[in-house]
Amino acid sequence: MLDLLIHNATLPDGRTGMGVAVQNGRIVEVSAALTALTHTQTPAQVVDAQGLLLSSPFVDAHFHMDATLSLGLPRLNQSGTLLEGIALWGELKPHLTFDALVERALAYCDWAVAQGLLAIRSHVDTSDPSMLAVQALVEVKKRVAPYLDLQLVAFPQDGVLRTKGGVDNLKKALSLGVDVVGGIPHFERTMADGAASVKLLCELAAEQGRLVDMHCDESDDPHSRHVETLAYETQRLGLHGRVTGSHLTSMHSMDNYYVSKLLPLMAEAQLCVVANPLINITLQGRHDSYPKRRGMTRVPEIMAAGMTVAFGHDCVMDPWYSMGSGDMLEVASMGLHVGHMTSQAAMQQCFDAVTKNPARILHLDSYGLEAGCHADLVLLQARTPIEAIRLKATRLKVWRRGQLVAQTPARTASLHLGGRPGQTDFLHRR
Repeated sequence: MLDLLIHNATLPDGRTGMGVAVQNGRIVEVSAALTALTHTQTPAQVVDAQGLLLSSPFVDAHFHMDATLSLGLPRLNQSGTLLEGIALWGELKPHLTFDALVERALAYCDWAVAQGLLAIRSHVDTSDPSMLAVQALVEVKKRVAPYLDLQLVAFPQDGVLRTKGGVDNLKKALSLGVDVVGGIPHFERTMADGAASVKLLCELAAEQGRLVDMHCDESDDPHSRHVETLAYETQRLGLHGRVTGSHLTSMHSMDNYYVSKLLPLMAEAQLCVVANPLINITLQGRHDSYPKRRGMTRVPEIMAAGMTVAFGHDCVMDPWYSMGSGDMLEVASMGLHVGHMTSQAAMQQCFDAVTKNPARILHLDSYGLEAGCHADLVLLQARTPIEAIRLKATRLKVWRRGQLVAQTPARTASLHLGGRPGQTDFLHRR
């Protein structure tokens, strides 16, 4: 028997009147005219999408779940800078407890599922030899597995070479169940140490068959060029398509001639890129008077060079960012605005940057809207991806493996205007 049949749906690629049939947690058919398979079986659940947008779930390719919801502990970031945020996190670490870390992370995962966000790549600090944050997030990963894919990155927040025992700590985190090798070369003591850390960490990933996701050049300094080293090591070690450079905000400030050399090197290595629009626009440019730099990396140019680019949320209510709600459509909207991505094609790319692109970066298994894919689905109160971004569309229903895991009532407003009462559902009138 079919578990779920959704009909009259609009898909992100523009197809309308589509049906999606689900059996045993997987999509078995996507068609406007469903075959005899669906007509000869009685579905356990039938949903009329009423022409609304049915999408694969949102995916966040860059987050810090060990720090999330810790805003105000032990104090607030007064300067709003990246470096004060790092210092604040350092002040908080001695006071962290396993239970508090787990509780905050689980609370955020609940927020995520309600927002149709069913896969997250979270960096976890490995600089503390106690491995407290690592152990907590490994436990969270196990608990949320039935309803959310949580991929963990071993992240040496204080620098893998700058911190005593940093390399051993990172290796220990990997042995405890962390998935991906991370780094932060621009926070090492010297540029040379930063380059050395990239080489060391990429070699470690190659030896262990791991993916790489490195905080790289999260700076306004146009001379912070560790992404060039990252692309070189990726190419040298044959890690093509397995390495991600996150942030890359220094590219915002680099001269165009150097970038014209850099982009082909990155593309040759099949480097993946994650920009974090909400955080990049907030933390970068803090030392500027006017004009102030936006900070976000060159997303349209990197996409045009053929690389996979995703948008990440990065932070929610933590030492670096006091806002956020786990809404990847808010992230896509900020990326659209900051990147001047306002053509119809570019706005569609922004939707892809919080759905299928990050899924590709995380190497998610069976993600998509095709027969054989996991039945992980989101029904949005919008008719197109662009409308979904514009409205920050309500997630009407969220399914994981064909099972309903969250639902939210449609957003409507009752109007009382000069004797002509009415109601609007905020959707575009055609």
